[in-house]
Amino acid sequence: MRGKVWKDTVAVVAVIVLVALSGCGVSSSVAPEDNNETDDLYIYGENGDLIVVGFSQIGSESVWRTANTESVESTFTKENGYFLLTDNARQRQENQIKAIRSYISQRVDYIVFSPMTEDGWNTVLEEAKEAGIEVILMDRRANVDESLYTTWVGSDMKREGEKAAEWLEKDLRAKDILYDTVNIVILQGTPGSSSELGRTAGFEAIASKYKNWHILDRETGDFTTAKGKEVMRKMLRQYPQIDVVVSQNDDMTFGAIEAIEEAGLTTGVNGDITIISFDAVRGALELVEEGRINVDIECNPNQGTYVEEVIQKLERGEQVEKAYVVEEKVFTKENVSAYIEDRNY
Repeated sequence: MRGKVWKDTVAVVAVIVLVALSGCGVSSSVAPEDNNETDDLYIYGENGDLIVVGFSQIGSESVWRTANTESVESTFTKENGYFLLTDNARQRQENQIKAIRSYISQRVDYIVFSPMTEDGWNTVLEEAKEAGIEVILMDRRANVDESLYTTWVGSDMKREGEKAAEWLEKDLRAKDILYDTVNIVILQGTPGSSSELGRTAGFEAIASKYKNWHILDRETGDFTTAKGKEVMRKMLRQYPQIDVVVSQNDDMTFGAIEAIEEAGLTTGVNGDITIISFDAVRGALELVEEGRINVDIECNPNQGTYVEEVIQKLERGEQVEKAYVVEEKVFTKENVSAYIEDRNY
């Protein structure tokens, strides 16, 4: 059944084109116009036995996101039996919705996407359901009825936040200052995203147990180095004593460290400011090894293979779980050296 509709469509299109060309007195064959939808019709016709996957990525705002995209693109190849359509939403939810509607109209076999924010997906996912297309959420979650998607593959963001707070508890206890005043600022990710909501909730659930842990400020750094640096500069001017920076991704952390060091302060092990980061990209792990980042909570971007396992189960008619959590670690100076060389992002 797969590819048959598209092959039939191509045949109809070809007949129409030939008739039109005959009326113009042209007899030579021509290539399709430079139009994505038309190109896709021809591609499906040529590759009718491939599993067609439509993938909408949030953007390319970070090293982590780039690695996440690569994990999908390197998995869903023609050699592996897939034809992959990709779209970069460039940090705009409306672009993702447009891409998903395009995939629905092209009747792909599966739609895979990482939701920009948790809200605002009901209508378009209802459309996918009505079209009978399986939807797989990757990385981030969507605040919709569970009947509107097949499964979710990604990280437990709340647990990541808890891991960060648990590490801070342990570190302060080891220094015998667990109950001393601790001034904390938080560089948050994209507002309303699963990573921002989960990491904030997880960290603050534990932080709230300690009346001496003062969260001075929370501000979004948009998951980018430039904005992370800008926000950190502002916080350093506003608050004379910052003990801990919780940065919800490595790219913001890079910017924050630049701002802190430009202000004449030090970070990390034995530094003026403790740095807690998330994602664990190679560049950040190198800073952990140097002692400039105290701890990095891994968020594993290599989720393409997990998604493919789900699709293969569905292809075999097997039941799948509603959620799959990828494996992740916590990196400090004590253990990071064993992992850096194998880090592929």
